Amino acid sequence: MPGEVIDRPNPQPLPSQIPDDVAEKLLVKLDKPKLDEATNDALQKFRRAANYIAAAMIFLQDNALVKRDLTFEDIKPRLLGHWGTCPGLTLVYSHLNLLTRKHDLDMLYVVGPGHGAPAILANLWLEDSLSKFYPECTRDAKGLANLINGFSTTGGFPSHVSAETPGAIHEGGELGYALSVSFGAVMDAPDRIVTCIVGDGESETGPTATAWHSYKYIDPAESGAVLPIVHVNGFKISERTIYGCMDDKEISALFTGYGYQPRVVDDLDDIDADLNNSMEWALSEIKRIQGAARSGKPILKPQWPVLILRTPKGWSGPKEVHGQFVEGSFRAHQVPLAAAKTDPEELKQLQEWLASYKVDELLSDEGAPIKELLDIIPERPERRLGQKPESYNVYQGVKPIDWRQHSVKKGSSESSMQQVGHLLETVVQDNPKTFRIFSPDEFESNKLSKVFDSTNRNFQWDQYSNARGGRVIEILSEHQCQGFLQGYTLTGRTGLFPSYESFLGIVHTMMVQYSKFNKMARETKWRGDIPSINYLETSTWTRQEHNGFSHQNPSFIGAVLNLKPTAARVYFPPDANCFLSTIAHCLQSKNYVNLMVGSKQPSAVFLSADEAENHCQAGGSVWPSFSTDKGLDPDVVLVGIGSELTFEVIAAAHILRQKAPSLRVRVVNVTDLMILESNTSHPHGLTNEAFESLFTNDRPVHFNYHGYANELKGLLFGRPNLDRVSIASYMEEGSTTTPFNMMLLNETSRYHVAKAAIKGAAKRNEQVKIRLHELISEIDGEIKKTQKFIFEKKTDPEYLNDVGDLRLDSSSLSEG
Repeated sequence: MPGEVIDRPNPQPLPSQIPDDVAEKLLVKLDKPKLDEATNDALQKFRRAANYIAAAMIFLQDNALVKRDLTFEDIKPRLLGHWGTCPGLTLVYSHLNLLTRKHDLDMLYVVGPGHGAPAILANLWLEDSLSKFYPECTRDAKGLANLINGFSTTGGFPSHVSAETPGAIHEGGELGYALSVSFGAVMDAPDRIVTCIVGDGESETGPTATAWHSYKYIDPAESGAVLPIVHVNGFKISERTIYGCMDDKEISALFTGYGYQPRVVDDLDDIDADLNNSMEWALSEIKRIQGAARSGKPILKPQWPVLILRTPKGWSGPKEVHGQFVEGSFRAHQVPLAAAKTDPEELKQLQEWLASYKVDELLSDEGAPIKELLDIIPERPERRLGQKPESYNVYQGVKPIDWRQHSVKKGSSESSMQQVGHLLETVVQDNPKTFRIFSPDEFESNKLSKVFDSTNRNFQWDQYSNARGGRVIEILSEHQCQGFLQGYTLTGRTGLFPSYESFLGIVHTMMVQYSKFNKMARETKWRGDIPSINYLETSTWTRQEHNGFSHQNPSFIGAVLNLKPTAARVYFPPDANCFLSTIAHCLQSKNYVNLMVGSKQPSAVFLSADEAENHCQAGGSVWPSFSTDKGLDPDVVLVGIGSELTFEVIAAAHILRQKAPSLRVRVVNVTDLMILESNTSHPHGLTNEAFESLFTNDRPVHFNYHGYANELKGLLFGRPNLDRVSIASYMEEGSTTTPFNMMLLNETSRYHVAKAAIKGAAKRNEQVKIRLHELISEIDGEIKKTQKFIFEKKTDPEYLNDVGDLRLDSSSLSEG
């Protein structure tokens, strides 16, 4: 039937066409010696307890240990949670405990199927990590009841892995990024191993597909390792998974092609021996690869281990409900007994399910786990997966940055990005193990290549860069750059993500998920500070270097503005000195999402180093040199936000001086966008008194803004007398054309700014008003003349880019 879903447990994949003799060479085969009886018993008891707690968390609001028969009143009013992945997550967790205890490993556990929070929280309770951070979740009957009854309810733990989950460095709400986050976390941490569970549903996402290449950017001499475990349980919410429909030959060929050594773990008769031996083998392979690299004899193109874990979805849960398969099918994905609060049959099945774990054999009369169950848990608390200091108390930061040593001469013309490249080279030199740059394939295009005078690109898959380390990771996937940056930052180090402006929006939702994690981390109290996450947005629409309309999109600005005020920071440094000051501040800041927007082409340096520092500290200021009579008693206020947009404002002021000398103009630059918000809405926001000191309380104000007008409207909302404000901004107009024609098309050119100033000033200045039509007509003529020149000559008139001397208080005014 059309749209029919598979209604049988664990359907076998269709056989592949790969010859058996080829597959035999691809798939790692191991002997599977059995575990000793005590270890085997401890693992199974640990899992029984964890699976019981996870299932109880989804359903019960009372009677947590089922000391009496369940009633409808014991069931939560809303059943939220995902059972299907929980048994697999607990299986891996139990074996990571065993492996860590035996080898004293520095291990983190990153969970791609983050909706399996019940499993992770259950394991955290058993290892007594929850009580360290949540005193109400003690390892006894009362603490267990608090955990079970409060899960996924108001005031309790969320149903997804989040910042409230001890040990977590990855937000579980959006699938696709766990693997790249894991690789970011092991960079510059040579002893660290991150075991990353990648769900077979998550494996269908584009970011995960690319992330399998991440180890090609890991130098095993300087960094740790990721042990990926692909959890293949066959189903998503209501459909089979791609990996679930691949047989062992196909999946081994896929991962061998990626460059891994794959090992399938699927012996359900003795899963503990199978998984333990596979993990021991994987650990030995990791140590072999690292040992070779650290002895100076690196293996070229080493094959890192990957485990393919095949278990039934919802393993150990209800086999059938109302005559329909549940275990091993899509019906186990979320809540297998969704009507347990109203259906007597389902309530009875729930009681039988929970009773099957025989939890009374696993917990003492006081509700504490029995000793045998705890024998696999690492003895040192700081080695337990929920108490790893690098997951919650991590800040390392960078050494103090002296940006002034790279400052440039006021009045010159310099590329902000080239000067930033000089500063970043110094940061790389001063922080050889705590700072990295994650860039799409645009680093040199964005004129940051000075960094390569002191470091390499870290790419391990060719003979020219292999085993040379390097602070720059350049991969043509914004998703991987973001994932690496998140993992690196959330484990305490500082990173930078430079990108073309038009494509930074690719990671919009990733950035939002990260910000949500950071917000909740700040509210947990027990999580320490982390370095800010830093975006450097260049190759902007205003310069129109190449590729036309497709490369024009400043929407990431709005994405950051929508974050909580405690997180969002957006900066538009107007020149090279301001940019140096801004990036130094951002790299040394904590807990923010910093977005810096600027130009890579040479542009005017308006401020000296001292002036730039004062201006950036204020976030915005009047620029007397470019204003009439130092900005006193203006007829109109012209505001530039963005380097090119500010240049057009200054050029417009100069045009007005020539064409309408009676018009009094005040020029203002805003570099910290957040000052426009009210101080009651954002910590950087200006008071109304300070706002009026810049923009007056009643004069027309015209903003020439780099982003979209609605962003400014939102920031300015609530300020008095906004009917006097006009905004010019990017209007989604463009093509393959010249930089100045981009200004003309989007009505942000000096001519359009001058027209807005004349219209605004005419409301107060009679000398301007009487010439209004004449002046507007004259400027419209200049616009047509310039456009005609551009279409005929295919370039901008040279005088448009001449910095000249545009100061209005100068004794010599250039015609440029």
